[in-house]
Amino acid sequence: MRLPAVMNMVSGRFNNKMGMTSGKFSVSTSSHMEFADITAQVQKAVADSGVGDGVCYVYNPHTTAGLTINEGADPAVQSDLIGVFRQIVPKDYPYRHMEGNSPSHMMATLTGSSVSVFIESGRLVLGTWQRIFFCEFDGPRNRKVRWKIIEG
Repeated sequence: MRLPAVMNMVSGRFNNKMGMTSGKFSVSTSSHMEFADITAQVQKAVADSGVGDGVCYVYNPHTTAGLTINEGADPAVQSDLIGVFRQIVPKDYPYRHMEGNSPSHMMATLTGSSVSVFIESGRLVLGTWQRIFFCEFDGPRNRKVRWKIIEG
C-alpha cells in the first residue's frame, strides 16, 4: 500500500474552556483517483491534543475529494472501490458542469466530506481492519484536511 505524502500538522490549538482542539494537515496525492490512508496523521492529532476520551471529527473542504473509513489491510479493497466508482459514475453522461471534472464531484458526494471517530484512552476507536482514507477523485493535487477533537 502506497503511503500518502502527508505533511506535519499545519496548525493546532486547544481551547481549555470548551475542551476542544482543532487543526489541519496537508495531503499530497499522486494519481487522478486514489485512497490515501491518513489514519496515522489523525491519530497524531489525537495524541498531540492530550484528549483521553471524546470524538474526533475529520473534514475535507474540497468538492472533488471525500473521506471514508474502510479496510486498510488489503490494498485490493481500495482498488476495488475505485473500480466500482468508475463503473457507477459515467464519464460520458451529459454533465452541464463544463469544467471536465463532473464525475469527481459525483464520487465525492457518494463518499461524503467528513468522518467521526470515537476516542478512548487517547486512541482512535477503529475496527481491527479499519483505516481513515482521503479519497482523491481529481488529482494529483495538494489538499488540506481539517480536524476537531472534542473532549468528553
